[in-house]
Amino acid sequence: MNFGFTDDQLALGATVRDVLRAHCPPSALRTERRPAWKQLAGLGFFGLLLPDGSGGLALSPADVLPALEETGRACLPGPVVETAVLAPYLVAHLPGLASGAVCVSVLPPGQAYAPDADLADLLVVARAGGWHLVRKESVRLEPRPGVDPCRPLFEVAFDVSEERAAPVGPALLAATVATAAQLIGVARELLAVTVAYARARTQFGAAIGSFQAVKHRLADVAVAVEFAAPLVHRAALAVGGPVGGPAGGPAGVPLPSAERDVSAAKAAAGEAAGLAARVALQVHGAIGYTEELDLRFWLARAWSLSAAYGTTDAHRARLRTAVLGGGPGRYP
Repeated sequence: MNFGFTDDQLALGATVRDVLRAHCPPSALRTERRPAWKQLAGLGFFGLLLPDGSGGLALSPADVLPALEETGRACLPGPVVETAVLAPYLVAHLPGLASGAVCVSVLPPGQAYAPDADLADLLVVARAGGWHLVRKESVRLEPRPGVDPCRPLFEVAFDVSEERAAPVGPALLAATVATAAQLIGVARELLAVTVAYARARTQFGAAIGSFQAVKHRLADVAVAVEFAAPLVHRAALAVGGPVGGPAGGPAGVPLPSAERDVSAAKAAAGEAAGLAARVALQVHGAIGYTEELDLRFWLARAWSLSAAYGTTDAHRARLRTAVLGGGPGRYP
């Protein structure tokens, strides 16, 4: 069996990469909150997971994985995962969602603040037993400090909301996998930029990339990324698609191993991105975290996404419980 990406999946990722290179350059991260969103909407990016009846393409999470990775590689600002991935599980028939006219932010369980909530037309808040949908005009926001300047955090308060009895699990699993895919993209970009710098930067009459200690650190990052990426792909295959679209199990139901697979993917992707950020900063030296160098945006994104939808430690704990607690077999 061939578990590699299909030509169509890779072509979708390449198309998104070209759009982001043209419309979301590093300079845009300093001046715009949602660069390239209009162009991505024109491609149908925000309707990839939506069913046909809602103006979408009814693709599966695995189909859009290369495209999501490219949004991480470009450090694309805005609630990308929340609007393009989580919303189709909960509000698939919301007018304007497929066209990108409606922006969605999410306050997941266990998190105190919602990212990019000031951009959202609809805020989705997880509560015990289901979700609360809060319109923009009913939300009170208070900015809170965060590590990522392109992913600002807000404390949320509201009085009026609409309850949605949909289960919390499937939507959160999909969003977690999508975040892991973004982390892979962030890690790949950090590695590429750091390798290029190591080739150009000289010390003692030689490129620092020729030093064995630097080579080993960069190789460690490459190995971590290549080990994490298949876990993310596996998790995407295990996660059920939105109701009405393709799924890992019947009728949008995740496979029995989905929670274990998603935690393994998020932990590995978070560790790979964290290692890539640490090595990038070590190789660049003090210039790596200065205001003038664009590298700081990818460093911050690696750190902020590693904590989104569960920290690496939390997912490691869940994975340990699943493995030692007699959960689904290794190959369900």
